[in-house]
Amino acid sequence: MASVDLKGSVALVTGGSLGIGRATCVALARAGADVAVNYRTHEDEAEQVVQAIRDAGSQAIKVQADVADQHAVEAMVDQVVTHFGKLDIAVGNAAYSEREPFFDANMDRFHRTMDVTMWGAFHLMRAAAQQMIRASNSGSITLVSSVHAFIPVPNAMAYNMAKAAIEQMAKTAALELAPHSIRVNLIQPGWIDTPGERKFADEEVLKRGSRKIPFGRLGTAEEVARSILFLSDPRNEYMTAATLLIDGGISLPWWAGSAEGPAID
Repeated sequence: MASVDLKGSVALVTGGSLGIGRATCVALARAGADVAVNYRTHEDEAEQVVQAIRDAGSQAIKVQADVADQHAVEAMVDQVVTHFGKLDIAVGNAAYSEREPFFDANMDRFHRTMDVTMWGAFHLMRAAAQQMIRASNSGSITLVSSVHAFIPVPNAMAYNMAKAAIEQMAKTAALELAPHSIRVNLIQPGWIDTPGERKFADEEVLKRGSRKIPFGRLGTAEEVARSILFLSDPRNEYMTAATLLIDGGISLPWWAGSAEGPAID
């Protein structure tokens, strides 16, 4: 199969300065897309991504916006369209998370997790869909979900809730946007080695934990980015409401790595 060709396409990636977002921006650029890199606070890192995109032969801009702010997201989409002339691909990747028991959680941080991770995805999807409909062109929207959507990871209730909500959000949007030939799909990363993950664990904890994954290692941001690139490929125009699980087997049953399997009578 020929490689993905996105020449002439324009993409916007939220949370594009680090981790999965950064890898996605570069992957889209290498496929020929011009890319808008959204960031909130990591401006230097966003500028580095812009340079990597240009090194790949594509055009790029960085756009500062807090995705929790609906009006800021709408202004960001307008800025992208003003600069590039259109928007073909939107990737909702921005997220925020803290780890603490829900009964002791700092509610400001709890609400911030929901505002960025759930509402941020909604704001992008809504603004991107409105633009694509106005332009009467097909489009691709990919939301980055997580295995947290169906695994109740302890001390991460707000993040679990947000990712679970994203799943229904994307599937409902896929139904409503199908008449406009706008596709909405999901990626479910597992335990991925990103700066966000290293916020919660040091190198030793990551090494020890990764040995419990069936594949024996953490995933990489580039592996997730390749799946987003696949969903963004216009040749996959019949794919909508699809979910790609990229987790090295971490979501398999706890006994899956045992030769004996579970004790079932």
